[in-house]
Amino acid sequence: MHLPTIITGLLAGLASIAAAHPGHDVHEEAAERAAFLKRAPPHARSLSHCSPSLTARGLEKANVVRRDHTVRKLREARGWQQHAPLLKARDGLNTSHHSSMDVNLSTDPSVIFRSDGTCILGPDTTQGPYYVTGELIRSDITDGQPGVPLYLDMQMINTKTCEPVPDIYMDFWHCNSTGVYSGVTASGNGNAADESNLDKTFLRGLQKTDRTGVAQIQTIFPGHYRGRATHIHVIAHSINNTETNANNTLTGLYTAHAGHVGQLFFDQSLISAVEKNAPYSTNTQPLTQNADDRILQNEAATIDPFVEYVFLGEEAADGIFAWISMGMDVSQDETVEPAAYYTENGGVENEDAQGGPMGSAPPMGSGSAPPRSSPTSSRSTVPSSSPAPSSSGCSPS
Repeated sequence: MHLPTIITGLLAGLASIAAAHPGHDVHEEAAERAAFLKRAPPHARSLSHCSPSLTARGLEKANVVRRDHTVRKLREARGWQQHAPLLKARDGLNTSHHSSMDVNLSTDPSVIFRSDGTCILGPDTTQGPYYVTGELIRSDITDGQPGVPLYLDMQMINTKTCEPVPDIYMDFWHCNSTGVYSGVTASGNGNAADESNLDKTFLRGLQKTDRTGVAQIQTIFPGHYRGRATHIHVIAHSINNTETNANNTLTGLYTAHAGHVGQLFFDQSLISAVEKNAPYSTNTQPLTQNADDRILQNEAATIDPFVEYVFLGEEAADGIFAWISMGMDVSQDETVEPAAYYTENGGVENEDAQGGPMGSAPPMGSGSAPPRSSPTSSRSTVPSSSPAPSSSGCSPS
């Protein structure tokens, strides 16, 4: 596992960003994240110390097999030829070049699908804007939203033991292709007068990690809004305080426990490739570059928070398969404050949240959403991974 370090000095002097959400202080969130990364012990800031252990136990090999298998199944489902090249691009925050390589069937999958990116989840950082409790446990969170298909493969690793973290629920949410979040109403988040948005669930959902700490979801590539680089929010729920309801949601609607928080980012070249396509191209909000996002600056100074990815077809619009390893301290347990609750009667704003319902709205959002899905399980459309040979200390995925 190769975990590149992005040099802090190259980030010096980058412009500060304005608050991305009214009532939500991005500068404060950035400061909290920076403080956590500085305060955390070395093993909690990176997974580099886990590389030898993960490789020796065969876990990294299993990752490669699983990712390769998933991409092949996704291509097969679309009727695409398996020998078409996989396009993989990486251009870290501190570089201005776009590098890519054509990969065919003769290429060792380990060259393509190795684990490079890492996201370290912090125990006490702001959970970010628009967090909603009561969302559905499901692998497909699109709810019919238009956009470039995105399939995410995430593996949770205990930063203290370097072991996978099984049976933990991961909560995901992000804006749609034109910068609008579901589940909340606030000034600037699309039509603020449209209270029906409280009852919508698009691009929100949870997945439980398997015995190798892996969770996969299907979504669309997130759009952008003023002041923040393109990203996805992630919360890992507490292992000891998580139970499920009969309607496929988690218990603790009003007393959510988590505190392990992170954000996933994307290469600027990939963002540009996606933004050329409708409906992303109809978004009139200014696009914030990765280099101008203060929260991303804090992340990239210590770890590599960018997902690895390949195109499923010849270009980004054909679909993207992305993966990342996420580290967490499983002993942490914090109470989180949502912007809203999704109840059996629909969405309800949390009036006690700071600044109102998280007080936060991506200004000038222009997207729309389909009707809210019913609170039932959504069938997975992410192909199941094939078993990989087990080895000491890890199970087949």
